[in-house]
Amino acid sequence: MGIIMEQAHDKKTQEEKLLEKKELDKKAQEKKAEEKKAQEEKLAEKKAQEKKAYELRAQERREHRKKEQERKAQEKIENEKKAQERKTQERIAHEKKASERKSQGKIEPEKTAYDRVLAARSKDRMTGSDYIYGIFTGFIELHGDRRFADDPAIIGGLAYLGDMPVTVIATEKGRDTKTRIKRNFGTPNPEGYRKALRLMKQAEKFRRPVVCLIDTSGAFCGIGAEERGQGHAIAENLAEMSALKTPVLSILIGEGGSGGALALAVANEVWMLENAVYSVISPEGCANILWRDPDKAPEAAQSLKLTAINAEELGIIDKIIPEGRKSPGKLLSDLKGDIMAWLDKVSHLTTDELAEQRYDRFRKIGA
Repeated sequence: MGIIMEQAHDKKTQEEKLLEKKELDKKAQEKKAEEKKAQEEKLAEKKAQEKKAYELRAQERREHRKKEQERKAQEKIENEKKAQERKTQERIAHEKKASERKSQGKIEPEKTAYDRVLAARSKDRMTGSDYIYGIFTGFIELHGDRRFADDPAIIGGLAYLGDMPVTVIATEKGRDTKTRIKRNFGTPNPEGYRKALRLMKQAEKFRRPVVCLIDTSGAFCGIGAEERGQGHAIAENLAEMSALKTPVLSILIGEGGSGGALALAVANEVWMLENAVYSVISPEGCANILWRDPDKAPEAAQSLKLTAINAEELGIIDKIIPEGRKSPGKLLSDLKGDIMAWLDKVSHLTTDELAEQRYDRFRKIGA
């Protein structure tokens, strides 16, 4: 009996211990669940804070972006307004100039663009050599590019303008059939442009101003010219002239055809005679490309904006030399006076200022 009671007591004790253990396990699980819940709440709170901070930063970025867009839009409006004002002022100035020229009878407004093309090509028009010997004195022609040969299409050398030594370079078309063939109809080969550049570098070395007189339908496009690097010769002139540290003045006296003319026209100032033309292509070539009809050249000439008045309005040239019904002697005399006045005007500029002014001049074109 005692044994049975003892066994019952032990069983009861074991059950109590088991219950106690279960109770402890339950409390441990509850505690663990509470800790887990607390961690989840803490993590959720942290995520909420991070989300709030991210949204705040995003809001700040949006506001900053909005302000930046508004600033840029305002800046754009102001720039457009300034550009419009500048264009209006330039247009008014050009219109005023044109009106003054017309009222003074300096420019013949009734001529069409193609009339001026024909006038620029006229066989009775003065050529480069006429201007050299009519404006300058003591001209000494220099020959050759020191690489290949001399090019008769470009005349260049030393001369005096008053008592000032200058370097003068001109394209020469010739007067009659014989001289035109000799001068290759005024279309230079690469050696002509290299000769011109050699003379310009020489002028820079001895601090002589350079005056270029341009009358060419374009650079010669023969096979030999291409083999000897026509494109490279023109590009080299453009690059070197832009940095030339001496005054450079280019005057279009007849035709100014494409790169062949531009290779002598990277100057501090570019002038055009009233009946000169300046274009990337001839009217006949343009009409042939666009309409397959060279007879539409007058229409193409009007569209190309190639006259002196057009070029001045576009800011490509700085001055128009009126021709009107002046005698050749009067025209040469007036032009000589204008060149001397311009050289006097730029005489105070340093060599670096001359190069910088020339570079800036061409950077502004089309801007």
